[in-house]
Amino acid sequence: MTAADPPTEKARIRRAALERRAGVDEATREAFAERLALEGVALARRAVVRTVAAFWPVGTEPDTLMLLAALDYHDFVAALPCTGPLGQALTFRRWREGDPLVEGPMRIPQPADRLPIVQPDLLFVPAAAFDRRGYRAGYGGGFYDITLAALRAHRPIPAIGIAYACQEVERIPEEDHDQPLDFVLTENELIDCSLAWTEKP
Repeated sequence: MTAADPPTEKARIRRAALERRAGVDEATREAFAERLALEGVALARRAVVRTVAAFWPVGTEPDTLMLLAALDYHDFVAALPCTGPLGQALTFRRWREGDPLVEGPMRIPQPADRLPIVQPDLLFVPAAAFDRRGYRAGYGGGFYDITLAALRAHRPIPAIGIAYACQEVERIPEEDHDQPLDFVLTENELIDCSLAWTEKP
């Protein structure tokens, strides 16, 4: 049997991981939301950054709203992505609780146009599936890979994946355009993806 090409294999991995994510119980979801707030602020402090982008949670994604509130409380500039046409990088606007949201092209809430555009120093990134090398399967649009490539062309930008442990797979088939994560934060651990490249075979 011929191995599937990377996009086809990613789609298969994505479907299976999202099915597992849908089965995460409510207690785990609530505990992870609290962990995200605590660990997220600690990671931003460790990275010595000012502007931190997260994402608005949709469906069964981990709840990032406490993280966004905690970043704002601790005097970071918290931001959310704004989606444009396919093939274009995301833009980011400052957002804090109470600021207006609009429905974006992907039907995901995003900050209204009147809110200021900012350039993030660190990104918390959604993942449908991930491996310990830092490769992820997103939702197929390629927005974060395009965005990270554009941002990283000018300076190092840490990217931290947010996912449940059940979304981990042994290996995500990488493609040339893929932008690896530096860390993945789950409800159980903070995975330093650089360690996967230093382990002996």
